[in-house]
Amino acid sequence: TSARLSTTAAAKKEGSTRPAILRKDFVTSTYQIAEAAAAGADTVLLIVATTPSNVLKELIDFARSIGMEPLVEVHALVELDVAIDAGAKVIGVNNRNLHTFQLDLAQTEKVAEELKKRGLSFHHDHCEAGNADGPQITLCALSGMSSAHDVNRYRKAGVGMCLIGESLMRASDPSLAIRGLCLDPKDYEACQSISGGAYTGGTKIIKVCGLTNADDALVACRAGANLIGVIFAEKSKRKVTDDRAREIVDAVRKFGERSDRANVGVATPNGSPVSTLVAKCHALERASLRPLVVGVFQNSPLDVVRETVEACGLDMVQLHGSEGMEAANSKNFGVPALRVVDIELGSDGEQKSSSDIAATILKKVTTDPVAILLDTSIKGDKHGGGGTGKTFDWTIAESIQNMGLPVIIAGGLTPENIGDAVGKVRPWGVDVAGGVEAGPGVKDHDKVQKFVGGVKRAAAEASKGF
Repeated sequence: TSARLSTTAAAKKEGSTRPAILRKDFVTSTYQIAEAAAAGADTVLLIVATTPSNVLKELIDFARSIGMEPLVEVHALVELDVAIDAGAKVIGVNNRNLHTFQLDLAQTEKVAEELKKRGLSFHHDHCEAGNADGPQITLCALSGMSSAHDVNRYRKAGVGMCLIGESLMRASDPSLAIRGLCLDPKDYEACQSISGGAYTGGTKIIKVCGLTNADDALVACRAGANLIGVIFAEKSKRKVTDDRAREIVDAVRKFGERSDRANVGVATPNGSPVSTLVAKCHALERASLRPLVVGVFQNSPLDVVRETVEACGLDMVQLHGSEGMEAANSKNFGVPALRVVDIELGSDGEQKSSSDIAATILKKVTTDPVAILLDTSIKGDKHGGGGTGKTFDWTIAESIQNMGLPVIIAGGLTPENIGDAVGKVRPWGVDVAGGVEAGPGVKDHDKVQKFVGGVKRAAAEASKGF
């Protein structure tokens, strides 16, 4: 009731249309529907997975009898059959499997394709075009969305509505986050938003770094790593030669059944650094379903980096020194670049809050890198961090992600602490080197498997409820 009153007053004041109010609950009786209507709700959620088919039809018919068109939630295609047979006209696809709690953003698109095969119209553009008949079904995407790019992904598929909650609740500025979702396609084209809400997508990228031989690289690939890091930094005890790097590249390519450098297909900058990097992160997720090789450099001349990329066939680079954010532009190397941001330990003076540190980092971010990697550095090290074996305050990463930017975290990660890192922070990516070694540059295969497996288990558990 309070939501109805406040939204009505706001709409009247602004001369706009009042937003619809949904009772998002486990509705199983006509009484609950009548109760929702009496309290001011415009519609209710009916979940196929928890409602017998005969009861579902009864609830749909009752809702319509009092002027409501219910939102009927499905996940599996067999649930779509039940919804259609019951007469549902507004179908929401829960991207999360309620039995396993696993999230798959492609689930809505799968249902859209199934509707096409059945000859059922649903495309949102049919409404906008003034089609007299209109679509037979309105399709909605439920769960897992956090950015304007997610919204646009479903808009392209013909989805009419997106149900977004968790990322807005976690956002530092919910009103800004809503504007950042670019619900109007014209706003998306302009793409001037700072953020599309907090990043809540969970851990998608696993990087195993400091590989020095092809056998270790293949162990990481088989375990499920997305990125294989080879180090060219002069001071590193894990530094490889070009020939050894080429052997690793060849092995990773063969594993991924490809013969050439991967095309990450990163987005052209179009808007704020955060919105651009969100799009680039999505592109990297897709490209790294088959592992990619990343060359790690520290304060090397850019022409040297480019020559090494060509000589070794690297898919990406990572800048780990004081080169500057703009140096991470792919035009410098012909491949995308990760940009490391050092989180310094042992700072003197006034201690800043995690959110203040995060805000400072975001101000320095540009559209040049493909993604940002946070790593531990030691106060006084003028050459950049990395290889410290120490963790930093992970709430800094959490704060950055709450401001909309997905990040990779590194520094002191091990099979023993990775569950805490992924469970508490839910970083977009994690990076390990020394934490899975038997000795400098030599991986402990058991530790590699435990680390990657631990990431995947913790990520699955942490995604429950989001």
